[in-house]
Amino acid sequence: MTNIAEPELVSTSARRAQAAASTDTTGHNLWWKDPFQMFQTNIREIDASLDVERTLDQIQEYGANAWLISVGGIISNYPTQLHHQSPNPVLDQRQSGDLLGDALIAAHRRGVRVLARMDFSKVARPIAEANPEWSYIAPDGSRQVYNGLTSVCPSGAYYQEKLFEVIGEILDSYDVDGFFFNWMTYNEVDYAKRYRGVCQCLPCQSAFAPQLGGMLPTGPDSPGYTHWQRLSNDAMDRLLGRVREFIAARRPEAPLVMGDTADIVFHEANNAIGRSLWPHQTSEWVSVARSYRPDVPVLVNSVAFLDMPYRLVSEEPRMFEQYLLQAATRGAIPSTYIMGTQDDFDYDCLAAGSGVTRFHRDHPEVYTRLVPAASTAIVRPDPLKPGGSDPAHAESEFQGAWTALLERHIPFDALPEIRLAELGASGELDRYALLVLPDLGVLDSSTARELDAYVERGGALLIIGATGLDTDRSQLASSGVAERLVTMDTPETTWSSAVVRHDSVGAAASPLPILGAFHVVRAKAQATAEMSVLSRAPYGPPEKCYGHLPVDHPAWLEFAHGHGRTIALPWTPGRAYREVGLGGLGDVLADAARELLGGRLEVETDLPAQVEVVVGRSATGMVIHLRNLTGLRHQSFGDPVTIKAGHRLTLRNGEIQSVRALVAGADLHPESSSEGAAVTVALPEIGLFEVLTLT
Repeated sequence: MTNIAEPELVSTSARRAQAAASTDTTGHNLWWKDPFQMFQTNIREIDASLDVERTLDQIQEYGANAWLISVGGIISNYPTQLHHQSPNPVLDQRQSGDLLGDALIAAHRRGVRVLARMDFSKVARPIAEANPEWSYIAPDGSRQVYNGLTSVCPSGAYYQEKLFEVIGEILDSYDVDGFFFNWMTYNEVDYAKRYRGVCQCLPCQSAFAPQLGGMLPTGPDSPGYTHWQRLSNDAMDRLLGRVREFIAARRPEAPLVMGDTADIVFHEANNAIGRSLWPHQTSEWVSVARSYRPDVPVLVNSVAFLDMPYRLVSEEPRMFEQYLLQAATRGAIPSTYIMGTQDDFDYDCLAAGSGVTRFHRDHPEVYTRLVPAASTAIVRPDPLKPGGSDPAHAESEFQGAWTALLERHIPFDALPEIRLAELGASGELDRYALLVLPDLGVLDSSTARELDAYVERGGALLIIGATGLDTDRSQLASSGVAERLVTMDTPETTWSSAVVRHDSVGAAASPLPILGAFHVVRAKAQATAEMSVLSRAPYGPPEKCYGHLPVDHPAWLEFAHGHGRTIALPWTPGRAYREVGLGGLGDVLADAARELLGGRLEVETDLPAQVEVVVGRSATGMVIHLRNLTGLRHQSFGDPVTIKAGHRLTLRNGEIQSVRALVAGADLHPESSSEGAAVTVALPEIGLFEVLTLT
């Protein structure tokens, strides 16, 4: 991997940071509050005879200091005494008969943590036959059976009761350093990727049907399906909360790695076959979690193989290192996930992953308490919100806005829409100068109230598409939109129509297409309109392609509210930018953001658009990651083009005394502006990425 040193030994600063683990109020060692690097060996039944010493040699050489190993659930890799568990028959080949015990002894001797991977989603046929009430039941009455294993339902007693017996048995006998639960969800899809439907078992009927009009949905096309998704997600969160409390009462130093109610939020980074690539997916998920709760660690488990049906095929190396790099850049723990051991599968991508992992290991001063610190946040739409915009369209608008700001070097974090009211009430929104609201549709009343209060206090909103429009009325007092008159969102109503920007002297600039939706609105009297619209006209045959009429439909409305202000774009430039990539559409979004930020924009740079700028703050101070995306391909990443030295980066903070480029291993020399309000540095050559630390 370009420009990354690969030292043989862990640096002194790394060892010092690893030794200085956090503690809770009772003195327990909460080691996972500090940076670590994890490696998962997702071992098969036949791998239970593995050589733990050799495996640990490989894990440590890779750069990791935590080992996630398969322990129990489907197969028990320790001598379980529980009748509802299935001991691994290959354990007989071990002298001890206990893989977990052997792994713990060897790993703890080396200072490596061991976390237990559990999978309670399925049981062996004899257990399922003896306890049919535990099984998932499809809408057609069938069970979900795959490769001799029967899926169980989280609403049933296996999850609700027996799971705790298994965790208790492990905690009674082993000093495990944490737990991770795989596939802990309501299984609508099986391993063959076949959709099986919403579970209809009696516990599910009791838990959900009363809140769904007495009947469970069967799938996405059924009435009440989105409501069921929310109910089932909440039920899973409650179960995980119980598990976390159970573990914490027995061993507070052992975290649970799972969902929002766990000690460590989990995200799996992969590039599944048949799914269109969103190249910033890992960055998005990490940023949303870290921006919402900066004090809660996030772990990104990066999949080293192509996809589940091709577990023997390595992921593209440059794609794989992006998972780990995006995780580290946004403040998450990098984790690598392989099948079996490195002796069983030849994954070409591990060399690239090791480079990022070692960099993270060797710079604990950068990654200790690394939290988001951008002045701008983009709000990720809630796909389960009743009355919201079409989830696919809202997601496209979000991704288009993300891309536009990234390419124009406006640093940003991401926030979940569902948490906006909570963050507003606590004052946490005030750490942002600007919130970008991409086509969120109808807002929860408490969310609208908190957004208005945020603007009154001096914040800024970029309101895009149908955000805050409830039928004909505007929910946001801070918006320049008084009411919506009509929505045009079909080809017949939008094709060939355009918005017209104006340059700095007021002359008309090139028209931009209206793709997606345009909301005809009435502006408030105090709002200022800055763009005009050209109506539809025939677009064929060529002899008839004329007749565009300038119409008085505002496409850009500026409005002052309290101590803050807003810009409303009542159309969908982000969605259009995502779909066609026309640069002017991205410029509209970036220009609006810059207008609202003013002097609060952190950086200016002449770097290429393909270099992302991410601003954070950690134990070492301000941290800027520069991520080179020139290797982006249609469905993956390839080799990046090296960015030549000499590009400039201006920081709007005249108090910066020193800047160090960690990958290049060089001190940069800040040049102060004549006003003293900003400093500029000349950047070194950038390969895959660079990290700047500022004092």
